[in-house]
Amino acid sequence: MWRRRGRGTRATRPAEISVQLTVPFIGGISGVWRPDDAERKAAWELYVELITRVTVVELGPQRGILREALTSYHSVFGTTRDILRRYGSAVAPRERQDEVTLGALAIAVLNGVLRPVLEEWHTELSIYEASRPPNVSVREHERAWAREPELRAALSEARASLAELASILAEVAGSADLLTPPSIPQPRNQRGGGVDV
Repeated sequence: MWRRRGRGTRATRPAEISVQLTVPFIGGISGVWRPDDAERKAAWELYVELITRVTVVELGPQRGILREALTSYHSVFGTTRDILRRYGSAVAPRERQDEVTLGALAIAVLNGVLRPVLEEWHTELSIYEASRPPNVSVREHERAWAREPELRAALSEARASLAELASILAEVAGSADLLTPPSIPQPRNQRGGGVDV
C-alpha cells in the first residue's frame, strides 16, 4: 500500500510516497520514500521484471506448472540482484539509512518473500519430481502431489507481497498500472453486425 504525499516534479512522479509493504517473514516495511532519478529508473526495471512473470499473476488451482513458477521466482531473485549491483549505492545511500529506499525494499523482498519460498519449496519439489514415472506428465505428477496445495498457497502469499511492491514501483517510476488491462471501447457498428472498416 502506498499514498502519494507532497507535490511531484511531474504529475505522474511524486516527490515522496508513504510506503507500507507486507513482508511475510519480516512483518513489513513502512515509512516515507523520497525517490531520486536512480531509484526511479531502477524501480521501472524491477517493475517490468515483476509484472512480466508469474510472480504477480495469480496462479489458479489447476493452472501452470509449479516448477516453472519457482524458476520464475528464482529468476526475479537474480535480476533484482543485478539491478542492485548496476545502480550501486545510489539506490540505498548512507545518508538515507533510516528511510525507505529501493535498495531497502528490494533486499527485504528478496530475503523476506522470495528466499523463504525458494529455500523451502525448491528442495521439496525436486525430491517429489524425482519420483515421476516416465509415462506420467509433469502436470499430472504435480497435481497428484499431496503438498501441491501448500506450495500454491505459499506462492499466493508471496504473490500478494510482490504485487504490493509492483504497485509501489509503478508509482515511483511514473508508470501506468500495466497489470490491469485497459478498458478498450468496442468499435461502433453502424450497419448492425461485424466491425466497421
